Amino acid sequence: MDSHHFLQTALVFLLATVIAVPLTKRFRLGSVLGYLLAGIVIGPQELRLIADPSGVSTISEFGVVLMLFVIGLELSPQRLWVMRRQVFGTGLLQVMATSLVIGAAAYYLFGLTVNAATIVGGSLALSSTAFGLQILAERKEAGSLYGRQAFAVLLFQDLAAIPLIAAVPLLASASSKHGFDAFAVLRTVAAIVAVMVGGRYLLRPIFRFVAKADSVEVSTATALLVVMGTAWLMEVVGVSATLGAFLAGVLLADSEYRHELESHLEPFKGLLLGLFFISVGMTMDLSLLIQQPMRVAMLVLFLLLIKGALLWPLGRIVGGLNSRDSLRLAVLLACGGEFAFVVLKLAGEQNLITTEQHSLQVLAITLSMALTPLMVALLGRVLHQSQTKKEREFDTIVADKPRVIIAGYGRMGQIVARMLRAQGIPFVALDHSVEQIDLVQRFGNWTDIFYGDPARPELLRAAQADQASVFVLAVDDPEASLRTARVVRRMYPSLKIIARARNRQHAWRLMDLGVELPVRETLYSSLKMTRQTLEALGMSPETAADHVERFRRQDQELLKRQYLVYDDDARIVQTTREALIDLEQLFQADSSPEVKRALEKPSDASADDEDVTR
Repeated sequence: MDSHHFLQTALVFLLATVIAVPLTKRFRLGSVLGYLLAGIVIGPQELRLIADPSGVSTISEFGVVLMLFVIGLELSPQRLWVMRRQVFGTGLLQVMATSLVIGAAAYYLFGLTVNAATIVGGSLALSSTAFGLQILAERKEAGSLYGRQAFAVLLFQDLAAIPLIAAVPLLASASSKHGFDAFAVLRTVAAIVAVMVGGRYLLRPIFRFVAKADSVEVSTATALLVVMGTAWLMEVVGVSATLGAFLAGVLLADSEYRHELESHLEPFKGLLLGLFFISVGMTMDLSLLIQQPMRVAMLVLFLLLIKGALLWPLGRIVGGLNSRDSLRLAVLLACGGEFAFVVLKLAGEQNLITTEQHSLQVLAITLSMALTPLMVALLGRVLHQSQTKKEREFDTIVADKPRVIIAGYGRMGQIVARMLRAQGIPFVALDHSVEQIDLVQRFGNWTDIFYGDPARPELLRAAQADQASVFVLAVDDPEASLRTARVVRRMYPSLKIIARARNRQHAWRLMDLGVELPVRETLYSSLKMTRQTLEALGMSPETAADHVERFRRQDQELLKRQYLVYDDDARIVQTTREALIDLEQLFQADSSPEVKRALEKPSDASADDEDVTR
């Protein structure tokens, strides 16, 4: 490839990526789908900007190798042991059941050989880790019961992909005219043992030696050497290179160099993995969607229904989820996954499946991945509407003249409630999250916590807000917080509001509603960290506490000054710069020997802890 052609190809790839990936992420369709669409557009079937994708595919496969190495790094034995029930319970059953059903359908309905049906069933049993984790993160459901269950299933699927990749050459040799190759099996086992034993006794000393050089470039080169070396060794003995990379990652999962290796390889992995998905998109046969639309639609529907129908009872019975969370799990993991592209491509190269079969399955997987975010969003809306309208009405509030109303029973609201309860101060807590109330009730049958929207006037009346002295606004969502503050200020103008603020902008909008000095949720913890940092640098505790307290007072005054002009960005920038200059001059004045001696005298410094944390 001449330099001119190389630059042109690189430019096309970068331009397609910069356009397609942000668009798909904007619509919450994921970066993987963006790479696939970019490959389709620039490939030989559409714009034909890249006429021959084979050369690109060879380079991009190294991205898969790096991905397997990083996955191996994340699979420490301790982590698997903690999640053993979910990973090796629900995850194992899901992969086995789905592989059997889809494999049987491929054999009996589509006429594939036993070996080909085995590979097809196993590859289609895998779901998209990238899509699943991204959707959970965007919807803030990664910590929910079904979110943790989904993560465990995806973790086992990543594990299952490794033997599946290794099995493709073995099944291909068994399908050949020479029959099953026992020597190939022995060679594979010997290579795995050699990598495991050699890596255990060689890799850590090598990384220890390289670490003494204290050079980022050498460390990165060593990490790439380990990945490429194990991949090359596996290829030499006729085993999948990705299997070697995975084993190398597992060997280093418990080492002290794990996080450093991840940080060094992450940029290479992301770039080359994106290149791999683009190459997959370039080889997709979209003409099948026009020539055989019903067949493609039936394949997509079959994949989604079979996996969903198997996932629902597994989540319900084995995972211990309720019917709603089981349905969420089934919809989230019903699509195909990125590992299927790797396995099917390898199966096509080994002649286990035909070109048309490969193209149909890749197209069906891509369409299922594209439909997943839409199905998850639609299901979430339907379940939310039915949950709020049918299943759970707001609690009937029984209160006896509470002195405090707490709106929002999350991290901050719970701390306030614990302090009030410990001192025998009556209060009523309201939260609009069913999950939060149910979680809290598991730790005690509290009679002062109720499910309801604190912005509803009838609930405030039922909570006897007119009898309370203080309204603690600890709602996490800024918009819901402002909505509640407006209602409370309108109905109970004399009720003192102590409000939690997400940031300065949120604080200013609360001040518009008459809330005096909202409590910014990270300010005091940040000041505490700053004080500890100054002390760790050698500053006396008294001086550190004094400096932090001065900053707190100045920042509080700055918040008030900027509130007067918070809709003027230029004035905000100007006042921030002026405050920084004032603070620097103040600390410079304190650096004189006389002031230092005065500050470091143990006078009233014992009260500084209270000033900072109050």
